[in-house]
Amino acid sequence: MADIRNEPVVVIGLGRFGSALALELAKRGTEVLGIDSQPKTVQSLVGQLPHVITADSTDIEALRQLGVGDFHRAVVAIGTDIQASILTTSLLSELGIPDIWAKAVSGQHRNILTRVGAHHVIAPEHDMGERTAHLLTGRILDYVEVDADFAVIKTKPPRDVVGMPLRESRLRSRWGVTVVAVKPEVAIGGRHPGFTHATPDTVLAYGDLILVVGPVDNVERFAAAE
Repeated sequence: MADIRNEPVVVIGLGRFGSALALELAKRGTEVLGIDSQPKTVQSLVGQLPHVITADSTDIEALRQLGVGDFHRAVVAIGTDIQASILTTSLLSELGIPDIWAKAVSGQHRNILTRVGAHHVIAPEHDMGERTAHLLTGRILDYVEVDADFAVIKTKPPRDVVGMPLRESRLRSRWGVTVVAVKPEVAIGGRHPGFTHATPDTVLAYGDLILVVGPVDNVERFAAAE
């Protein structure tokens, strides 16, 4: 079975989000075709991306000539021109691309993109604002929402779960959360280890970093405990 990481990706719309995405994919060894309607934008990426082309992504014949329909994965990173974003997504769906990602700038935009064929819709500005709000309002050091009401957080353990095996801390019954990994604060053998899987026998110490999963309200309540 082919490694999906090695499959080429077409990124349409090379503004701040699209160009950052395309450059990072290329850095990781993924073959990327970058497309933008603005020659100046394309010119700025020549030499940074191996394949970058000026084209109108709302023209299905232009997409066909570029071989876009042969790609398994495509990203519509157009943000300022909502009409072009929607039409481009629709044309990619018409071309039969099986994995279409699209950037949305509003809830309504998200809904339309889904209806016209996007398999994954992302809202970078909204998601970052939401994530920052969680980081600002408590002891949460990092936050990733993995579903509508489920999240993974990085935090430090509250006092009443320190010094005992996790099996005795009753985290699930008391807080409705699970500690899945821990990064000890204290160096072991002269070096600081990274995160390791937590087990029922894991004993947490003050200053440890832990990864906690559970419903959003529960992980926030757990992180706020002293």
